[in-house]
Amino acid sequence: MWRLPLGLRLNLVLLLWAWVAESSPGPVGDIVVDRYSVPKRCRREVKDGDFVRYHYNATFTDGKQFDSSYQRGAPFFGVVGQGRQLAGVDKGIVGMCINERRKITVPPHLAYGGQGAGDTIPPDTTLVFDLHLLDVFNRADKVQTRVIKSSKNCSRSVMRTDFVRFHFNGSLLDGSAFDSSYERSQTQDSVVGEGWLIKGLEEGLLGMCVGEIRNFIIPPFLAFGEKGYGKEIPPHATVVYDILLEDLHNTKDDITVEIQEVPEPCTRKSVTGDYIRYHYNGTFLNGVTFDTSYQRNSTYNTYIGLGYVISGMDKGLQGVCVGERRRITIPPHLAYGQQGAGKDIPGSAVVVFDVHVIDFHNPKDPVQVDVTFKPEPCNETSEVNDFIQYHYNCSLLDGTLLFTSSDYGVPQDVVLGADKVIDGLDEGLRGMCVGERRTIIVPPHLGHGERGGGDVPGSAVLQFEVELVSIQKGVPEGYLFVWLKDNPAELFQAMDMNQDKEVPLEEFSEFIKQQVAEGKGRLKPAQDPEVVIGDMFKNQDRNKDGRITTEELKLKVEEDAEKENQHDEL
Repeated sequence: MWRLPLGLRLNLVLLLWAWVAESSPGPVGDIVVDRYSVPKRCRREVKDGDFVRYHYNATFTDGKQFDSSYQRGAPFFGVVGQGRQLAGVDKGIVGMCINERRKITVPPHLAYGGQGAGDTIPPDTTLVFDLHLLDVFNRADKVQTRVIKSSKNCSRSVMRTDFVRFHFNGSLLDGSAFDSSYERSQTQDSVVGEGWLIKGLEEGLLGMCVGEIRNFIIPPFLAFGEKGYGKEIPPHATVVYDILLEDLHNTKDDITVEIQEVPEPCTRKSVTGDYIRYHYNGTFLNGVTFDTSYQRNSTYNTYIGLGYVISGMDKGLQGVCVGERRRITIPPHLAYGQQGAGKDIPGSAVVVFDVHVIDFHNPKDPVQVDVTFKPEPCNETSEVNDFIQYHYNCSLLDGTLLFTSSDYGVPQDVVLGADKVIDGLDEGLRGMCVGERRTIIVPPHLGHGERGGGDVPGSAVLQFEVELVSIQKGVPEGYLFVWLKDNPAELFQAMDMNQDKEVPLEEFSEFIKQQVAEGKGRLKPAQDPEVVIGDMFKNQDRNKDGRITTEELKLKVEEDAEKENQHDEL
């Protein structure tokens, strides 16, 4: 005689219930359901036509076990109301919630009837099934989507062929977790609509915004189907995802530029080859900051359009004005690509730069001079070797004041061309009238250069507001005194006031001072006249005896001519 083995598989035996029950004249009664553990939240109740997956222990009324899905390590899977399981279980499972536990006491006529089941289940036996419902779905189900958190600013949502980066927690319908991107500290990256993801996820991601959180309940036929996935996701499993969208872009995307502030007037815009200094905040689309120049208290300095920065930034910095603020959003193929950059910027990340342009210049830029006031008449102007005094304010192009002569209470003074101030300022101070006011823009190669100096940042363009206070006309380089009128024909005799054929320092000094007082000559400015006259005397006192003779006295032009003749002879 054929015998059923111990540990009878319920999912095979249940198929026999219909004809067994019909041939059994056993006692008539109904099932008894004991819902001894019901979850507080019932997402869904089982109804006819649903597919269910549950674990069970099957016992007799005395508690003796004759079958268990737990022992086999595989829950039962079947459809409700279509004769795929015992009639009593089919009836008793209706209305059950996910994670609910209930005992269904099944009378014989709704179990194996008068025939029983082999040696395992005697005829006319009441059975008890202790069920734990793990999953339920229906072929008519769609992806269930619930928005947990909306995005504050959604300018774009996911479309097919977009590349997305998202974090997720994945669980089964009973709450068992099977995967989490958070545990790996790495987003899930995928193209939407190209079959890289399960169908339910591809459907659910459509329309999501960066920063949005959604909950998806995905039936098995839109998830991992009959085979499941590995050990974590069993066959016929509904899966639940909590998705946080971190990023999205399309490979066809270009940069986007949002101009936030443009100062007026904007007299010049940046072009390829310019050297630019700017502050920035670098963030991802979700607003998380990955870098900022403000924390380093140092601008980022670079040439633009020449490949020194990522191509998207190279493009986004074109056409900016000094002082402009703009937001540049750069897709990964124009930023850091699939590899990302270090630990801070993951692969395939869209990056956003909020930029404040401090200044820019071109290495070929000259000094820029803007005359803001010029007195009339203007009969005398400053030039190289002149000693001048001027008031000034020095600032960066963003308005940051660096230096001002008002801090000292007196004007600044300088001999033009003496290499005592930066080249650009020296140049900008030339050709001025007393009382004239100018704005002088000095590029760094004519200022403090790449390294800067003191409070002046490296590669900074400087702006000077200057007013000329006074001019003392100078003498040519190498000269201590120049004649403004023709010098005396007999210079030595004019200088030798007592006509003793020699000129001591006192006599020489009195003569020179007289020429200056009468406007016939000029001493080198910005120095003590006594020192200058003393140096002039030493130059003429060639034998160093404290007196100048007619043989020793020579004008500088005569000395220079003799030197030229000597060079020619050599």
